[in-house]
Amino acid sequence: MAKFKSTQEVMKIIKNKKNIRNFGVIAHVDHGKTTMSDSLLAYSGIIAPSAAGKALAMDFDKEEQARGITIYQANVTLLFTQKDQEYVINMIDTPGHVDFSGRVIRSLRAIDGAVVVCDAVEGIMTQTETVTRMALEERVRPVLFINKVDRLIKELRLTPEKMQAQLADVVSAFNQLIDTYAEPEYKEKWKVSIQNASVTFGSAKDRWAINTDLMKERGITFKDVIDAYTSEKLPELVEKAPLADAVLGMVVKHHPPPQDAVKYRIPQIWKGDLNSDVGKALLAGEDDGPTIMMVVNMVIDPAAGPIAIGRLFSGTIKDGQTINIIDEKREGRVQSVNFFMGNQREQVGELGAGNIPALLGLTECRAGNTLSSIKDIQMFEGVKYVSEPVVQVAIEPKHPKDLPKLVEILRQLTIEDPNLIVKIDEESGETIVAGMGVLHLDVANHRIQEKCEIITSEPLINYRETVKGGCEPVMAKSPNRHNKIFMRVEPLEPAIAHMLRTGEISDMKNKDIVSDLLKGAGWDTDTIKRVMKFDSRGNVLINGTKGVQFVNESTDSLNSGFEDVMKEGPLCKEQMRDCKFIFTHFVPHEDTAHRGLSQLGPASRRACMGALLTAGTAVLEPTLAIEVRVPTDLVGNVATILSGKRGKVLDMQQKGASSIIIGELPASETFTLSEAMRGQTAGRATWNTSFKAWTEVPKSILATAVADIRKRKGLAPDPPGISEYIDKE
Repeated sequence: MAKFKSTQEVMKIIKNKKNIRNFGVIAHVDHGKTTMSDSLLAYSGIIAPSAAGKALAMDFDKEEQARGITIYQANVTLLFTQKDQEYVINMIDTPGHVDFSGRVIRSLRAIDGAVVVCDAVEGIMTQTETVTRMALEERVRPVLFINKVDRLIKELRLTPEKMQAQLADVVSAFNQLIDTYAEPEYKEKWKVSIQNASVTFGSAKDRWAINTDLMKERGITFKDVIDAYTSEKLPELVEKAPLADAVLGMVVKHHPPPQDAVKYRIPQIWKGDLNSDVGKALLAGEDDGPTIMMVVNMVIDPAAGPIAIGRLFSGTIKDGQTINIIDEKREGRVQSVNFFMGNQREQVGELGAGNIPALLGLTECRAGNTLSSIKDIQMFEGVKYVSEPVVQVAIEPKHPKDLPKLVEILRQLTIEDPNLIVKIDEESGETIVAGMGVLHLDVANHRIQEKCEIITSEPLINYRETVKGGCEPVMAKSPNRHNKIFMRVEPLEPAIAHMLRTGEISDMKNKDIVSDLLKGAGWDTDTIKRVMKFDSRGNVLINGTKGVQFVNESTDSLNSGFEDVMKEGPLCKEQMRDCKFIFTHFVPHEDTAHRGLSQLGPASRRACMGALLTAGTAVLEPTLAIEVRVPTDLVGNVATILSGKRGKVLDMQQKGASSIIIGELPASETFTLSEAMRGQTAGRATWNTSFKAWTEVPKSILATAVADIRKRKGLAPDPPGISEYIDKE
């Protein structure tokens, strides 16, 4: 049974690491994560039981309450008692909407187990698959809570036998995900089972849940569940099988304590030497080791300033402690150590390894940073996002005097949300805010509007450019005509481009690790040694010269031209991706004064541009996956909408009286999707979209798309020609 205790009592219990559990609640949007979390909070005494399922206490932001969705991950410390053992359970409730998947991924780094919530009628949906895959990639063990079982009784009116068959199908589909995405060692070990109570059934809204352990202990059957609804005995069921007992019991039984989890999680998320003192400390997860923590979330408290929330993997963190912010190469001082009870922050003075502290005072800290009492340690692996910002708006203050206020608000927003990108357009002077989707930007705009009146443009789609083929070396001269640079380009191998974009490869990483990754992708040792610059957009510059003077001392200048082109490609000044440039020859002037940055930088830029235009470039647009639930008789209407928006239907599944249509369509065609769906289905369709891939803009609309982008950016109507960048001998 769960109950509320004082902070002091909780602190006593967490001295025993075996009695700590760190878990998150993850799911498809609207499958009931936050409602389930409410029930757990009510049972712990943090909110009134009568408010559970309605309070959405974990959605403590006004925007979340208004929209009825979770936007920000929220964490809370609960107490749970089972068989006279008291457990401290750190729970994180995460967003389900794909626009906020970055928050889910960061949260997974802090936890060891995940309760995947799934609708009993809808079953495994696209986002269920996405978040489960994320969890498995982080070596976070999943268990399954099948929610909304009441729908099987009240809506579908299933018999006990058919109900159990439907639930068994959901379990089977979930285990297929584990079979697909789990590492070989965990494929069988982590599959969920009704028999061992790693699957729980219930209704978060009605606050009851059962699994085989609880059914045996309390003599409950599925027939009792059906009777509770048909004979109006629901209060008796809630009293006999409260949701918290089943869900938290499942967490305690199947999720590991932190000291057990770090043994297999640390090798996945920290690539330092595991046999070093630091490596051994991380694998031990003891309070007396060096303090090592990864920050997964930043929250701005209006009174206290930035709060760094994360997982403490080793040591103890204390009030007043000086800590190294490894990524930022600077020190910070912890003003106070806290944890969260609901949306209330409790000051505790210190916390030991295995917990999720909230630290005040680290104003320079950012999500993803590694904190350590030891200098110069290997940082934790970067978080790998499943998407990237594809929609943007231009914003400006309604009153020019508010510009400094807007700048500060945007600074705070980007601290809290690293997936929100803010940049100044140098051509127009506009402030551009880019996000994961229209909803992501809409929420950000509302946050800004609360503090500052702004004017926003219509949402715009981000595009990318890429090279289509290869070319022979082209030559470009420096502005003073005294230096010659020869460059060629070809498409970069997809595996390497992916590793660059996810941060697995970067200039700052351990060279041995980078070398091993590149060899695994097919590069030889000589090519690896010749890398001049990795670009996080998925591009690389390689030195292909032999026996040429002054190359090494000119590297920074040559890289600067390459970087400029990767930021703004030749067709419409959009970011480049998937390009491999080979710098093949260099004829420098002997005098240093004639080959500085002001000469070689522009020459490198012209050579890269010339190579791209010679090889041929393409414009890429973001394509979204879409999943639509609609009554079967309206399937044709939805297919018509998708085809009319350059989309297509890829698959169709029958789920009861509804059909699930799985398809794809360009992001640029989604701005009027709501109106089209409402008009064609009388509001009876529900859908969600998620980023799928960058795909080439069709030739039939390429010229128009390029012209529109260039016009919006204030550029000349036609892209530059090859002759503007290539010089003759």
